Amino acid sequence: MTAHTNIPAAAKPLDLSRRGFLAVAGGAGLGLMVGLKVDPAAAQGAAGGVVQFNPFVKVAPDGAITVVVKHLDMGQGPTTGLATLIAEEMDADWSQMRTEFAPADNNLYANLAFKAQGTGGSTAMANSWEQYRTAGATARAVLVKAAADKWQVAQGEISVDKGVLTHPSGKRGTYGAFAEAASKIPAPTGMAQETPYKDASKFKLIGKEGLHRIDNDPKTDGTAIYTQDVKLPGMLVAAVAHPPRFGGKVKSFDDAEAKKVKGVERVVQIPSGVVVLAKSTWAAFKGRDALKVEWDFSAAENRGSDELLAMAKDAVSKPGVATATNTGDAEGALKGAAKVIEADYAFPYLAHAPMEPLNCVVDLKKDRAHLIYAAQFQAIDQPTVAALTGLKPEQVTIETVWAGGSFGRRAVPTADYVTEAVMIAKAIDGAVPIKLVWTREDDTKAGYYRPFYAHKVRAAIGADGMPVAWHHRVAGQSIFSGTALEAMAVKDGVDETSVEGASNLAYAVPNLKVELTTLKVGVPVLWWRSVGHTHTAHVVETMIDELAFAAGKDPVEYRLALLKDKPRHTAALKLAAEKAGWGAKLEKGKGRGVSVHESFNTMVAQVVDVSIQKDGSIKVDRVVAAVDCGVVINPDVVRAQIEGGVGFGLGAALRNAITLKDGEVEQANFDTYEPLRIEDMPKVEVYMVKSEQKPSGVGEPGVPPLAPALANAIFSATGERVRDLPLGDRKFKSA
Repeated sequence: MTAHTNIPAAAKPLDLSRRGFLAVAGGAGLGLMVGLKVDPAAAQGAAGGVVQFNPFVKVAPDGAITVVVKHLDMGQGPTTGLATLIAEEMDADWSQMRTEFAPADNNLYANLAFKAQGTGGSTAMANSWEQYRTAGATARAVLVKAAADKWQVAQGEISVDKGVLTHPSGKRGTYGAFAEAASKIPAPTGMAQETPYKDASKFKLIGKEGLHRIDNDPKTDGTAIYTQDVKLPGMLVAAVAHPPRFGGKVKSFDDAEAKKVKGVERVVQIPSGVVVLAKSTWAAFKGRDALKVEWDFSAAENRGSDELLAMAKDAVSKPGVATATNTGDAEGALKGAAKVIEADYAFPYLAHAPMEPLNCVVDLKKDRAHLIYAAQFQAIDQPTVAALTGLKPEQVTIETVWAGGSFGRRAVPTADYVTEAVMIAKAIDGAVPIKLVWTREDDTKAGYYRPFYAHKVRAAIGADGMPVAWHHRVAGQSIFSGTALEAMAVKDGVDETSVEGASNLAYAVPNLKVELTTLKVGVPVLWWRSVGHTHTAHVVETMIDELAFAAGKDPVEYRLALLKDKPRHTAALKLAAEKAGWGAKLEKGKGRGVSVHESFNTMVAQVVDVSIQKDGSIKVDRVVAAVDCGVVINPDVVRAQIEGGVGFGLGAALRNAITLKDGEVEQANFDTYEPLRIEDMPKVEVYMVKSEQKPSGVGEPGVPPLAPALANAIFSATGERVRDLPLGDRKFKSA
């Protein structure tokens, strides 16, 4: 079996110093070709004669095409998106398409955006656009050649439609019929002439409405496998009692009562806490509840949210420790400006709160470790497990299954919950497989969070009302500080994920200075859906609105004037404003706000309509969103992701916050960390800017514009500015 494909790969590593570890690489290096061959022994499988043509495409004798998906599907739809790319280039019928998750193999399945196997930064489609089309086109080429050789005709005379090869002579055959013969044909070595990509004018699937998501059926009928569904012979379920304060350690414990719980088999201690192992999940939880643990908090974080926020506000009242951006002379321009506006902002810790809390199955043996879970960052998890167990990375296999959400939580530089599961398996010498299960309370109280932040902005306008200076200070925790990635991701004291969206301000401001002070706090922090843009967009877009108001100008027109050299921002903003009916007079008690923001190479503009209720609360009535994400692969998926981003951002803006008292998290479940309710969800309209640019991400960019557009709509209705989030129980009066 010699068929293989040449797969586009990144020409250089991701520039971690500028964009952060999960940032988009902007399609860097997609022209470089490196050959990746599938092992012949593995390629022509014994299971039903399935042939693997390259790392991403398998064809069965019955014509079924299986796409090997290198990205975790957490609900954002890469299984459908990547299958669409393969099916389009192979001219396959959608009913033929199947998917399976790729094994852990950084050589074959690296994310080209950051040259490591993993999912994040809204890169799944962006980094795969040419790679998967190449895989589909080269598989099609060898299948056509196999048919041409058998029929003794020219390849160019053969057409393919819905997976059926046809010759004008009347000869017909399916991909399945030619798979074995095609597997013996060397694949083309380049794309330019031998296997050109299909012209966009001939697309039958890419960009088309109504394509049935490939995961709809298994998620509906219950056949989709999640970690919680996995059951191995002899497996025990593990529940961990974690210290209630970060940095706390076990001083002593009494497991007598825990061992009395029916089903509890063992109790062991690991570095992160005390573990109860039982025959069932319920028994493990009940056994943990019965534990008596004395904790050592001598090295723990003991401060509360009020103290931490005071520290952050004090930090932004002074010059920043590091400078992220400095163009012109912002401080000098502020002194001579016609008008200066100063504003302070505060943002709390936020939990990821995916519907499925963390879990992981580990089967540990002396010479191997097999893990089954929703793996989001195999390139970190696999070597971490290898180092922990003393195994070689290739002796650690990872079987990825579906994930019930993540929002960044399953991709951790420390591989925290995966490491915890392996430590449990080690503690019992791999006697039986174990399944670690975290409860909602574990995930809320013992997990990683979006960092808290404070901002201070002083912005000035000239006599013409246009901005002349912008001085921006940010204080908060670094996602990378203290991790193995710090040396790569933090440069000159700047973690770009703390300032992205502000340090690269889209608006034309001649004098810009952005400073950062990174705070040392013992609370674990992590990227959270849209990362730094979650807070910087709110600050930038509400301040721009304040400047427009001070200048007596319309917020949309003001933005357009400042974005005259940003055609993609402009197109999204104009489309959203048009579809929302911007400029129409609103009745008393109603308001309309706008924002536009770029994140992960995607531009999203949103217009939010709100109404003030009798009790002074805010009701979001409608959100109109316009998105430029380059070529749209699946309109339904794009629409769903922007709608989901609106809901995710709205829930955080309305009421979400993780708070600490004496170092302990005060929230536990959805009663105290309340998600968006169905009655809170507004009508959402999503419009896509037609584009010929390569695809960019949509999983995260729908989140950042929501909160500032909401805040600006509240000002429109009430005349009151919203700078701190969440709104909480705040009440308003109509202007």
